[in-house]
Amino acid sequence: MSISAVLGERHILHIPEGPIEYRVTGTGPTIVFLHGIIANGDVWRGVVADLARDHRCITPDWPLGAHALAMLQGTDFSLPGIAAMVDGFLAAAGLDQVVLVANDTGGAVAQHVVADRPARIAGLVLTPCDAFDNFVPLPIRHLRLFGRTSWGLWALAQTLRWRWVQRLPVAFGLLTERAIPADIMSSYTAPLRERTGTRSNFAALVRAIDPRYTVDVATRLRAFPRPVLLAWARERRRFFPLEHAHRLARLFPDATVEVIEDSGPFVTEDQPTAVAHAIRRFVATRLKRPEPARHPLSKQTEI
Repeated sequence: MSISAVLGERHILHIPEGPIEYRVTGTGPTIVFLHGIIANGDVWRGVVADLARDHRCITPDWPLGAHALAMLQGTDFSLPGIAAMVDGFLAAAGLDQVVLVANDTGGAVAQHVVADRPARIAGLVLTPCDAFDNFVPLPIRHLRLFGRTSWGLWALAQTLRWRWVQRLPVAFGLLTERAIPADIMSSYTAPLRERTGTRSNFAALVRAIDPRYTVDVATRLRAFPRPVLLAWARERRRFFPLEHAHRLARLFPDATVEVIEDSGPFVTEDQPTAVAHAIRRFVATRLKRPEPARHPLSKQTEI
């Protein structure tokens, strides 16, 4: 689970699928962050540290493999199912007209949110993420084999305790130009090693991976009329190709692309300041300034 104090105070909110741990900091227009698989809110720590000066930042640990609190048995971990969790979280928290900011697999989830459940979304920011038939990218497709069972995930998770494995192309090596700090890597990888519920949830997610979801949702993005920013890396390795950002921008009615230089696909790790500045400009210039969303009721956030 996320460990970065800069993300703010920790809360738990219960939705029908189970508990979602999240953190809140800052005041101003509300931003809700989505991360990808085998990651958590720590992905956004550098971005939140900057944006929280004038934005309210809500950073959940979504149940995508680096979370502490297991979801209920039978939870739908397909992309549409996770999008329903996101909308359920916003509804339970009393959040409306938020800016949704996403990366990696979270970006594929966000596409389903704005296509199917857009009412609570004032604007969308996608950083490099799964799209079209690139779900999941080729270098990590081995997860679809090893990740289908809890025992396979346990074996995979054990290998991720070593730094040299973490930097391999089949692990996190293609995602950043610079090594991710050891304590953050532990927050990403330890739950799969240590928590049976996390492994069970992630195995269900892996079994639900299917590029038909990202191919299908692309045909429905034209229906989202609100502003969209694609803050995408000009990466060397084509994990999430830059042309996918331009292709997505052509699908949305109101979208722009901003290129992030000197970065791998995890732009929030390599260039958090550039990402934060791009989001701030987007909110200030492209969105009608939304009213700050209220805080969830205290009885819903008791730990």
